[in-house]
Amino acid sequence: MATAAARAAVVVVTVVTMVVSVLPGAEGHLQMGAYNKTCPQAEEIVLKEMSAILGKTPDLAGPVLRLFSVDCFVGGCEGSILLDSTPNNTAEKDSPLNKGVRGYEVVDAIKAKLDEACPGVVSCADTLALAARDSIRLSKGPFIPLLTGREDGNRSVAADVAANTPAPGANITDLIAQFAKLNLTAKDLAVLSGAHTIGKARCSTISPRLYGGQNGSSSSDPTLDGNYTTTLRGQCKPGDESKMVDLDPTTPTTFDGDYYKLVAGNRGLLSTDAALLLDPATKAYVSSQANNATSDDGFFADFAVSFLAMSKIGALTHHKGEIRNVCSKVNPPSPPHNSNNAAARTYLNGGLLLLTLAAPLLLGFLFVGL
Repeated sequence: MATAAARAAVVVVTVVTMVVSVLPGAEGHLQMGAYNKTCPQAEEIVLKEMSAILGKTPDLAGPVLRLFSVDCFVGGCEGSILLDSTPNNTAEKDSPLNKGVRGYEVVDAIKAKLDEACPGVVSCADTLALAARDSIRLSKGPFIPLLTGREDGNRSVAADVAANTPAPGANITDLIAQFAKLNLTAKDLAVLSGAHTIGKARCSTISPRLYGGQNGSSSSDPTLDGNYTTTLRGQCKPGDESKMVDLDPTTPTTFDGDYYKLVAGNRGLLSTDAALLLDPATKAYVSSQANNATSDDGFFADFAVSFLAMSKIGALTHHKGEIRNVCSKVNPPSPPHNSNNAAARTYLNGGLLLLTLAAPLLLGFLFVGL
């Protein structure tokens, strides 16, 4: 017990050290404790609400973590994935590539609690970021000190998704190139893929690997372990659009390094998981973690660094965005400021004040005359 506690303490110290090392280059001047003065209990509220939510539905940890990464990859970490479509615009959340994205109700519930305590202070973007961070922590993963101060964007266009999101069947070259566009490395790709240690995938996503249709093939994916293919076929029937299976069947609700053991053994559920074995750098990382049977500390420390790098992408600060009242809608425009009306009100108020002051004098003269 003491050894485990000591190891956890080392991981926390390592993560904090790494966070401090990236502070000067924080995107858009994000900062530690951005709400310390305006809403000091903000992070405590998010943790409390996430604890309650995951206590009832542990399976939501993976979706919330994915929701944050989907947000960051398209336009930056500014809450655009949360916006609803309008009659004149199809939003990111309604893109076919985001069909299986979940967790919106979690963000809405936490934002409501934050606004009860500190109305209009904490952005939806930060609410999502903190919820994702805590989904890791509450799934027995590392605690990651997170930079905050994000503001909410007002653009969310479905057409932006395909150009900025790795396709379900993307090869390793495409994946690395997509990450490079966001200043993320091949190692970041391998590390952040470790988030697949929690969560689920729809049968429709993996069906091409099980029944053919991937890259024009009419047979199952040869890069997927044969016995695992048989098991998955028992769970996912052809044409099944709704059923979901665990990304990590060994420890589906625990954030750990078991994912890499699965990938190394050709049991990575997604084709993008299997693709990690086709590049020297990503394969080396998978192998190093898969062969590390004693501790997840190295993975945890690496994940904290890569998660922080992702969390800074395209962040809006210093009034470049807004603090949404409702996470699914941009704020209504502020009423125009009319300087003439303001001046008229000033003169009127001034005249009333003079009249109030002069009234006793006028009455005095009247009474003297009587």
